[in-house]
Formats: sequence, structure tokens, C-alpha cells
Amino acid sequence: MTAPAARFRAAVEDRDLAALEELLTEDVRLYSPVKFRPFEGKPAVVGLLRVLLRTFEDFRYVGEFAGSAETSADGTATPSSVLIFRATVNGKEVHGMDLLHHAEDGAGAGRIDEINVMVRPQSAVQALGEAVLAGLVADGLAPAPARA
Repeated sequence: MTAPAARFRAAVEDRDLAALEELLTEDVRLYSPVKFRPFEGKPAVVGLLRVLLRTFEDFRYVGEFAGSAETSADGTATPSSVLIFRATVNGKEVHGMDLLHHAEDGAGAGRIDEINVMVRPQSAVQALGEAVLAGLVADGLAPAPARA
């Protein structure tokens, strides 16, 4: 496992938000399975991670891979890691992957500059989306949905 992925995994397993924040570049992007546009910038991504750490029950990593992948932002191939996880959200079993892109140079070297989160099945994606939106609203990071 790469050093950034090992640090990310340890921080998530320890629910250490400060360690996660330290690991992310200032311009980090997180692509969510429930939102078309990415969360952009460290404050937005850390806010989402805070909600996710509260939302996932029985979270555990069950596999890992390392290699390279194109970023979503500009298609540049970068060193990357995949961490495979299982969790529960509101009684739904979630199977997912965190694709972590590693910053290679400059001030961000050794940190993570892009995260793609993939989740299945569809019912878990829906449960996760509802729970995360409620958490973001509760933390003042998203407006409450309009009522019909």
C-alpha cells in the first residue's frame, strides 16, 4: 500500500479528522456517488468526511490496490490507490471503494488531491445520500431541502 493510502486508511479507521485534514491538499476534490459535481477544497471535503465518519456504521476496509489512474479533473495519470470498504447506513449494507489520487510534486507531494467514492447497491446509494444530506444540513454545510 502507498504511504498516502496507508495514512488515509489509518485516519479513517481511527476516526481521526485532524489526520485526514493534514493529508489532503488545499485544492482537494471529492467525487461523491450521490452528487454530480465534486466537493472542492479542503473545508468542503473535510466537512463531508466529518459527516461520513458519523454516518457509516461498522465501517471496515476489506481490500486495497495500488497503481495509477487518470484524475477526473484533467485526465492526468497519477499514482493512485483503491481502498475497498464495507459499512452499514440506516440498516443498508454498503459496498464501496475510495479511489485516492496522490499529489506528486510541489507543496502537495505525499498527500491526496482527489478522492472518488463509489458505492453499491442503488438502495445503499440512496440511503447514504439521505443520511449525508441530513448530516450536511445539521452541520450548516448545505441548505435544507425545499418541501413540496
